[in-house]
Amino acid sequence: MASCVARRALAVGSRWWSRSLTAARGSRPLCAAGGPGAFPPVATTTTRRHLSSRNRPEGKVLETVGVFEVPKQNGKYETGQLFLHSVFGYRGVVLFPWQARLYDRDVASAAPEKAENPAGHGSKEVKGKTHTYYQVLIDARDCPHISQRSQTEAVTFLANHDDSRALYAIPGLDYVSHEDILPYTSTDQVPIQHELFERFLLYDQTKAPPFVARETLRAWQEKNHPWLELSDVHRETTENIRVTVIPFYMGMREAQNSHVYWWRYCIRLENLDSDVVQLRERHWRIFSLSGTLETVRGRGVVGREPVLSKEQPAFQYSSHVSLQASSGHMWGTFRFERPDGSHFDVRIPPFSLESNKDEKTPPSGLHW
Repeated sequence: MASCVARRALAVGSRWWSRSLTAARGSRPLCAAGGPGAFPPVATTTTRRHLSSRNRPEGKVLETVGVFEVPKQNGKYETGQLFLHSVFGYRGVVLFPWQARLYDRDVASAAPEKAENPAGHGSKEVKGKTHTYYQVLIDARDCPHISQRSQTEAVTFLANHDDSRALYAIPGLDYVSHEDILPYTSTDQVPIQHELFERFLLYDQTKAPPFVARETLRAWQEKNHPWLELSDVHRETTENIRVTVIPFYMGMREAQNSHVYWWRYCIRLENLDSDVVQLRERHWRIFSLSGTLETVRGRGVVGREPVLSKEQPAFQYSSHVSLQASSGHMWGTFRFERPDGSHFDVRIPPFSLESNKDEKTPPSGLHW
């Protein structure tokens, strides 16, 4: 093993990583053990990463995971690409990409392609930009380490029976933005522990990456496409707190002789500053095409009041909303508290709730 010229500990999300930097070596073995933290900048392609016992949590044994690759600045990652999540630190594998429209309210646009101004909220016009996201599987071994920062059962579906409020989830399924992918390779034929890994992917050492889609994955994607598809992403930053919202249409159910339309929405909160803040309250405004305007206030989100710090800068969760109309809009604010007790409001970017025109029955389980 080459001698080290520098050593530092990497804390990726809720896992500890370590590396040793050496000169003129392209391969970078990646190692892991349990612990807290946040991910720093990626090393250059000429550094070598290998196992180091320095700075690891006491009693933890580091294990080789794989070798880092250079992140792609252009183009998409292929099915079967192994990766680390750059924010939450879990290991995962890419199933397939989604092409979304990103409406970033932090980016000024003089000639908008599509104006977003739901229910007359605000006057800022936003141009949508094509952005790549990926449907991924999360390694089950990492789920306990990230559960306080990101829900691992956030992708939910309507159950296909009379109980219109019944939901089910696929554990360890996530959506990841292109820039959050830190790609790596592994010699392990089953590098990700997930019950669907071997049902969806087949090892083929002649391919790069060496995991190709089985017919079951292609069939599952086609069958569940309407309920998995990611189409619009909305983003806005207030006082260095960035809020990203991704809505998903879930389907329609009949209840008490009326139609009820369901959506889930995924929200990611990121602290772009070094100051510690804590989310205290949420304030939603929900407008329905039927003409109703509902106000929802409450403590925290999903029963939590997450702290966003330099070490743990992000929190991600999913929730649901139903309307007795086929479309609507949502917007609002999150109230944060600073260490000195002062408060400030962070805007939630307004987003549309749209139903599918070619209404189909939502899935009642995994379709192969």
